[in-house]
Amino acid sequence: MKKQVGNPQLLRVMNERLLLDHLREHGPSSRGDLAAASGLSKPTVSAALAGLESAGLVHLVESRGGKPGPSTAIYDMNPRAGLVAGVDIGRKWIRLAIADLRGRFVGRRDVRNTARSGAELVRRVQALAGEVAADAGIEWAAVRYAVIGSPGVLNPTTGRLDLAPNLPGWGKAGLVEQLRAALQVESAIENDINLAAVGELTFGAGQGVRNFVLVSVGTGVGMGIVINGSLYVGSTGAAGEVSFLPSGDLEVPRFDTRQRGMTEAATSASGLVQAARDAGLPFGSAEEVFAAAAAGHEQAQVVVEAEGRRIGALITAVAAILDPDLVVLGGGVGRNLDLLGDAISRRMAELGPLRPRIVPSALGDGGVLLGAVARALDVARDQLFERRSQGA
Repeated sequence: MKKQVGNPQLLRVMNERLLLDHLREHGPSSRGDLAAASGLSKPTVSAALAGLESAGLVHLVESRGGKPGPSTAIYDMNPRAGLVAGVDIGRKWIRLAIADLRGRFVGRRDVRNTARSGAELVRRVQALAGEVAADAGIEWAAVRYAVIGSPGVLNPTTGRLDLAPNLPGWGKAGLVEQLRAALQVESAIENDINLAAVGELTFGAGQGVRNFVLVSVGTGVGMGIVINGSLYVGSTGAAGEVSFLPSGDLEVPRFDTRQRGMTEAATSASGLVQAARDAGLPFGSAEEVFAAAAAGHEQAQVVVEAEGRRIGALITAVAAILDPDLVVLGGGVGRNLDLLGDAISRRMAELGPLRPRIVPSALGDGGVLLGAVARALDVARDQLFERRSQGA
């Protein structure tokens, strides 16, 4: 059999990525530091650094002397060699950030979502992108890749966003194409709760945890699943749509089962407010219900207790199927673990022996945005070296 000979240029590109990843994670380093960390020889490190420097991906940041012999050159990555964007489109807020290759935000804005149609929402996102770029002193066209977090699931057959009833007109045909065309950069649209799970995995409570779920209870109810350190979305992208789990609460508002499930109807913020009104309480938002409960309002505490029991039943169902190491609770309702925790625990104890550890989200409202940026960075870094490999 003829011996296969490796492509020297391709091997150099692989070495370049190894060194760039080290600089991204650990900061400025000398050739000696890089050789020791990577296991590569110093001449190989020097050749890889030369390639990265000529491509504008690394630069010399200082030259350290003070000892006999030549000075030591210190290199670091050039984080502005590529920019990415994350977008979080929610019912109440639109959040957009631009980040460099190290994941540091160079610009960010959070604005109220006042759009009353899908087309109006597209225009608002487009305008926000330009505003954030201007804040950062760059052109929006400098962004290499964007990831957009949205409620619902992108249907690969129809191109529509399914299961997104909380955003007016968001499932309309052609809307996804309009959004991508408005941004004018390569982009992907992913489920917002999945991205929130990626955010917790990368920056939050899920760091270092191989198997966990993020259960979000807010305007809607959803779940992001991380298995063996990777996001799991299922065969059609609908894994984690726990809003459609049957609810043990029979007194739920009427709902369209094609778009909204029983658990979401009973357990989301609107379900909580409806339960408060049914109890004769004049509250107009979930925040008001929790504030009253925290202040000692007995009827509000009863409503919150019932909400905790519903969430406890949901977590028990999830634990029975996935057996996660950790459950992260997020969303405008779920983050109130200090008020919900006892009721959740009592309900889970009634239902069986399963006891996953439960913690509040470490990222709060920023989880989807941080997850979107993390996903965009993964793609942008891959693209940088795919192009260099193809050139090799």
